[in-house]
Formats: sequence, C-alpha cells, structure tokens
Amino acid sequence: MADQSFILSAPGKVILHGEHAVVYGKIAIAIGVNLRTFLRLQPCDNGKVTLSLPNTDTHVSWNLHELESLTSAYYQNDLVNPLPLLPEQIEKLRQFSGIPAGDADTRILAVLAFLYLYLSIFAKSRLPSLKIVVWSELPTGAGLGSSAAYSVCMAAALLNAGSVISHCPLDGVETARWNENELDIINKWAFQGEKIIHGNPSGVDNAVGTWGGALKYKAGEITPLKRVPVLRILLTNTKVPRSTKILVAGVRDRLKKFPGIINPVLDSIDAVSCKCEHVLEEIAEHPSLSHYCVLEELFDINQQHLNVLGVGHPSLDRLCQVTLSHGLHSKLTGAGGGGCGITLLRPDTDASVIVAVLQELRDCGYDCWETNIGAPGVSLHVPSALREEILHAVSGL
Repeated sequence: MADQSFILSAPGKVILHGEHAVVYGKIAIAIGVNLRTFLRLQPCDNGKVTLSLPNTDTHVSWNLHELESLTSAYYQNDLVNPLPLLPEQIEKLRQFSGIPAGDADTRILAVLAFLYLYLSIFAKSRLPSLKIVVWSELPTGAGLGSSAAYSVCMAAALLNAGSVISHCPLDGVETARWNENELDIINKWAFQGEKIIHGNPSGVDNAVGTWGGALKYKAGEITPLKRVPVLRILLTNTKVPRSTKILVAGVRDRLKKFPGIINPVLDSIDAVSCKCEHVLEEIAEHPSLSHYCVLEELFDINQQHLNVLGVGHPSLDRLCQVTLSHGLHSKLTGAGGGGCGITLLRPDTDASVIVAVLQELRDCGYDCWETNIGAPGVSLHVPSALREEILHAVSGL
C-alpha cells in the first residue's frame, strides 16, 4: 500500500446540449466543469478509518476490527472488473451503520458508498488505517455531478492507496493523471459508488469526472470527444428546487399528447447536439470568433426548444434576459424547472461586462461562478500547486 499522503480532485459536469431528448435516444453532450471536488488521503497508525465531509458537516470514524467483520461479503470482488453490486451488501452496511432501510439522505448514501468501496478494494489485503477528507466547490443537488465527482475521487484515492493503480509521479509537475487502463478501472469503481447514491445512473457523470473533457452519450453508449476546447462560462444556480423525475414525466406526457409537434423538437435538439460537437472540434483546431457566434445561436435555439418541452422556468427566463441585455447567451443545463443555467463567454468578453452580469444575477438571489468547461478529469495534485483556501479545506481536518 502507498504510505504517502496525497490530494486529488475530479470535476463536476454540465449538459451542454441534449437534455431530455437523450431519454428518447438522441445525443447529449456532457462536459467537465472546473468546479471540483477535492480529496485528501492520509495513512495513519491509530487503528481507525476516519471520513470527514465538511461541506455537509459529516464526520464518522470506525475501528478497523469492527470493519474486518464485514470483509467476507466483499472478498470475491475483482479489483479490475468489479462484480455487480448486490443489495445484500448494501443492506449489511446499513445494518452495521444503524441506518434504516430506505433512508436516502445524501450524507448517509455518501458514507455507504465509501464503506462499500473501502471494503471491496481492501477485502483481500489488510485493512489500512486512513484519514480521508473530502471537500467540494460543487453545490449538491444542482445537477452538476457532485456525487459522481465524490465517487470518482473516492475510487481513485482508494485504488491508489491500495496500489491497484500506479501512484503517479509528480516530479517537476503540478498535477498528474493515470493511463487509460487505470482511468477505466477508476471509472468502473466510481460507477459502483454512483449506483449506491443514485440507484440506476447512466454512467455519464462518473465518466466525465474520470476523463474530463466532453462526452457524447446516446442510447447508453458513451463516446469521448476527441478534441475539446476549454471554454469560459458563467454557471448560475437559480436555487429553485425541482424534481427531475417530475420534469421527465412532464415531457413524456407532452410527447404523448402532441407527438407531431414534440418529435420534431426532439429531432432538432439532436441536430443541435451534432452541430455543437462539430463546432467544438473546429474550435479546438482553429479557433475563431465566428465559432463562438455559432455556439451562442445553438444556446438560444436549444433554450427555446426546452421551453417548448415544458422544462423552462421563470427563474431561467430571468437568467437569459439579464445576460442577453449584456450581449451574452444562456441556456438551462440539466433537468430544467429551475436548477442551473450556463452562459457562454466569448474570448473577447470584457471583464467589466462579467462583473456587471454577476452582480445582477446575484441581486436576483442566484449563486454564480465564472469558471471553465472542458476541464481535465480526475487528477493528482502537488499540494503547493493548490489554492490556499482549497488546501486548507481538504487538509485542515
């Protein structure tokens, strides 16, 4: 087992295009957003495993001898190709932790996901004493892949600590990544964590968290885009709660009621996703302002389509109005009905415009960030390369 402390991170994600249409076999483009979840793993010799999640004020600890009684349920797992998640494994963890069946609190599910990954990865070896702290820039429950970023970080950290994947050398560099085969192992284990948290996830969020960049998702098949530029955006959380399940059901009802109207809209959203994919590849090779004008038009078209599907919201309309008054273009990202929106920033967007827009949106009661999309996936960091506030957050507990 690696005996050194280390810090790693994974990005969240936004859906650039294809929301809701992806349910009907159309293309969706998911892209990494450079708001990240950070994890610090520190080996220790106190005979305990400690997990701290300061964002949710969750701090738990177990004695190793207590956890050793559970390892027999995980001994058969394959470290390279995880076996299917068994309900009885999760039930055993619930009983061990005193968690009632059916309790779906996010904090509890995060703890269960950790225990499952820890026991599965170390079942065939001696359980290590570890102190793990996880802190995130991502808001939870906003459709930005916060749980997947957590699962990716946890899988990478435990696989790294168990020497299942290589401990990346960092001599002379600020960040390092693993090879493709090792990233595939990380992704498989992260998907297991996502299943515990979400039940039946698509696998898109953890794939973006693992590989970063952008992915095309269609009918269950995930394909990384070959060349992806880093784009500047404003990310806005309207803080309006919504139910993805209810919104998806609403689109389904509208499709049944108006198939001749809604089916062409879904086809058009698919065409927007395809066009976006080509434009992103062109920007990566030969960027020009004309490409950004096309992306802006695609934002406007898709936002109108999503309103037709019935997943818009006055809070999102307000976002689009505020940004358009400054010459910027926005659309919802994710399920809609509130939630989050993204605003494209051209390379020539003046800093004063960004400051003014951020202030107006915050005056609306929204949370806003200026960030990038096309962010790198899970990465190992030299502590000195991290911003001071991040380093303090992940190492101060």
